[in-house]
Amino acid sequence: MKAIGARTTRGLNIGAVVTSADNSGARIVRIVSVKRWKAKKGRQATAKVADWVKVSVRKGVPDVRGKVFDAIVIRQKKSYRRLNGERIAFEDNAVALLKDEKGNPKGTQIKGPVAREVMERWPQVAKIAQMVY
Repeated sequence: MKAIGARTTRGLNIGAVVTSADNSGARIVRIVSVKRWKAKKGRQATAKVADWVKVSVRKGVPDVRGKVFDAIVIRQKKSYRRLNGERIAFEDNAVALLKDEKGNPKGTQIKGPVAREVMERWPQVAKIAQMVY
């Protein structure tokens, strides 16, 4: 996985309830695990912007509700610092669901802004975004 150009603070714990910002049918999801997580033994996994996570759909259309999908964190409330010194924080925590392991998004458009760090690591997800901030 490609490195991102920011000193990103990890702002989402396992069990965090976040919104799904794409039109895949899911509305509210819960973070179940963080893929490719490396840390000290016994430490609980946390996610940040542009991380690959597993999510369980809590609310949405009936055919996706209760299922587990891969997703990308596209926004987080917790502020983080970019290399040029500016601090970025979004209004909500949001993810975009993936349909396969290669990073192709399940939906066809993403509502709201997407962090620039997502564009660096996941260009297919950023391609369907309305705006990159």
